[in-house]
Amino acid sequence: MADVTFFFDPACPWTWRASRWLTLVAEARALDIEWRPMSLLVVNGGDLPEQYREPVEASNRLLRVVEKLRQSGRQADITRLYRAVGELVHDHGTPLDDNVIGKVLEETGLADLRDTLRDVSLDAAVEASTAAALAAAGPGVGSPVLLPAGAERGLHGPVLGAVPEKAESLALWDAVEALVPIKDFFELKRGRP
Repeated sequence: MADVTFFFDPACPWTWRASRWLTLVAEARALDIEWRPMSLLVVNGGDLPEQYREPVEASNRLLRVVEKLRQSGRQADITRLYRAVGELVHDHGTPLDDNVIGKVLEETGLADLRDTLRDVSLDAAVEASTAAALAAAGPGVGSPVLLPAGAERGLHGPVLGAVPEKAESLALWDAVEALVPIKDFFELKRGRP
């Protein structure tokens, strides 16, 4: 069993930064991460502002590949795939669409899964994974959801403007570990500048 489950939607820049934070923490603390799909298309019931529709719909198709890999126990492939997509989309500003996804599948050696993008039979599993994320940290949350092993409930976030340096990242993880078991803890928040 993984030390922490990270439910994610590749279209979300906040989720990307949280994933880079968690990856840094996992390397420092020898944590095993389970990557699971969380569809913002599902969370929003398909009701999206027009400027987000194409990337979120493309991301939802990519989550079919993530789910197929998860079902096959291929967490390392999910890690590589998400890193490649995140770097192109969130670090370099390339719009998330089917062309980018096809390129990333090629570059990560996963081109054989291209047909999975259209495999609607995986939608129920993506929806179930999204429901598990919402059950862990919801209602009213989005991507990402973080669920440490053994925790009854998870947390939405962290929502980060940038990935903190290692010492701050580890301190943030320590705070998350301290807060998660507190049954009556719900939220800490400050406005974004």
